[in-house]
Amino acid sequence: MNNVSIVEARSRMADIINGVAYGGERVVLERHGKGVVAIVSVEDLELLEAIEDQEDVKAARRALSEMKRKGVKPVSWDKVKAMAGR
Repeated sequence: MNNVSIVEARSRMADIINGVAYGGERVVLERHGKGVVAIVSVEDLELLEAIEDQEDVKAARRALSEMKRKGVKPVSWDKVKAMAGR
């Protein structure tokens, strides 16, 4: 992973993008020596999103299991919206 200051990135953006897109690099842009944003390939982003989706499904299953264990009945999304006045 390469770290680049934001100031430097402004002048090298085309090279940075090419390195990420075609060279598989990951670049962290820094402000005052501290990472503030990362530039990653679309493939890396898709992988991160797939992992997040898997974790969301696991969390939802755990929550449903806990609700069943406690005898709490789920509430439909339509009912939640109605309760909120929408």
